[in-house]
Amino acid sequence: MITVPAGIRVLVATKPVDFRRGADSLAALVREQLKHDPFSGTIYIFRSKRADRLKILAWDGSGLVLFWKRLEHGAWPPISDGVMRLSASQLAALVDGMDWSRLYARDITQPTATS
Repeated sequence: MITVPAGIRVLVATKPVDFRRGADSLAALVREQLKHDPFSGTIYIFRSKRADRLKILAWDGSGLVLFWKRLEHGAWPPISDGVMRLSASQLAALVDGMDWSRLYARDITQPTATS
């Protein structure tokens, strides 16, 4: 289980990557193809061609962290070009094998001041 603090940006690369890539190669992909800084604290998620595996790349302030997981039930979303954003809760659900696409933030109304 991965615990991700609220407010952390999570980006999902929706194009599959060669799963022989390591942390340095994925960081180069983030920099060159996604045009993001791999050392910004953002969490980057990559999928395999068969959508049955994922790799998570993150900078924790002292080094690159690479997490690898095989998904048993193909919980990956349909693929399209670009980058998808996930909330910390959706990332936790994806890693835990849950249907992350059903998670969404509820609209919370701000209390009004009464006089």
